[in-house]
Amino acid sequence: MTGAPHIPVLLDEVIAALDPQPGDVVIDATFGAGGYTRALLERGATVHAFDRDPDAIAAGEAWPETKVDPPRLVLHPHRFSEMAEVMTAAGVARVDGIVMDIGVSSMQLDQAHRGFAFSSDGPLDMRMSQDGESAADFLNTADEKSIADVLYLYGEERQSRRVARAIVAARPLETTGELARIVRKALGYKPHDKKDPATRTFQAVRIHINGELDELSHGLSAAERLLCEGGRLAVVSFHSLEDRIVKRFLREASSTPSASRHVPLAAQDDPVFLQVSKAIKPGEAEIERNPRARSSVLRHATRTALPAREAA
Repeated sequence: MTGAPHIPVLLDEVIAALDPQPGDVVIDATFGAGGYTRALLERGATVHAFDRDPDAIAAGEAWPETKVDPPRLVLHPHRFSEMAEVMTAAGVARVDGIVMDIGVSSMQLDQAHRGFAFSSDGPLDMRMSQDGESAADFLNTADEKSIADVLYLYGEERQSRRVARAIVAARPLETTGELARIVRKALGYKPHDKKDPATRTFQAVRIHINGELDELSHGLSAAERLLCEGGRLAVVSFHSLEDRIVKRFLREASSTPSASRHVPLAAQDDPVFLQVSKAIKPGEAEIERNPRARSSVLRHATRTALPAREAA
């Protein structure tokens, strides 16, 4: 891992939402650099931490809480969508809290060789788990329509066809710098523009390569099955696609009436979550300390005693 500081977003708000007590069992579904886990351990909880990135797991293995008997930190090198099955295999049927920090982690962004960002040039990779299809594999082999669809769906890129056409014409691509330059040229980027248009393309390709939105949906369902009565779920997301999934999940799982006549209310007869929060965003002081917090949104809710829904 790099030596750069990694600041957990909305940390105070997340810990307040989870309200961990000594002896509680809490899942940190996205361990990363362990910011949430450290705060949970300090409050006396036992933490089961998940991360598909082998670098994050390797760094966590040095923590002293993994070496006590019984361990207060248990590391699981798995996707968080698999946490229900993994916890069952570990002999843990229910947990008191789950925190999920969705998307790419700070240290993944800060490591040029991982290929997540265009702030410094590196191989076009973007794989959280460091295996499987890379961003270069996808962009160098997929047809123009498939690339355009990914850019439109996951990056909300309105000129997705133009960008996809430029990518195909420039193949093969090998580095993040190459991809960023192609996107900027296709969209007529000027250095003084407020936002780099390559941001949307990088987000879209990363989400596609890692299956992030499906992972989030499956992870929320796993959390519903794992949380005990009174257990608390806290989810931090970073863009509208993620937040929309979290908001819809909690709305459908709770007794909060929907404002839309298009959303069925049948699921609300037997709520599995209550005390659903509104969107919580960072204050100006936190954004000043950690600019990456600017787009973050926290939503949290409390599990009821009712069985998990079949869909979960």
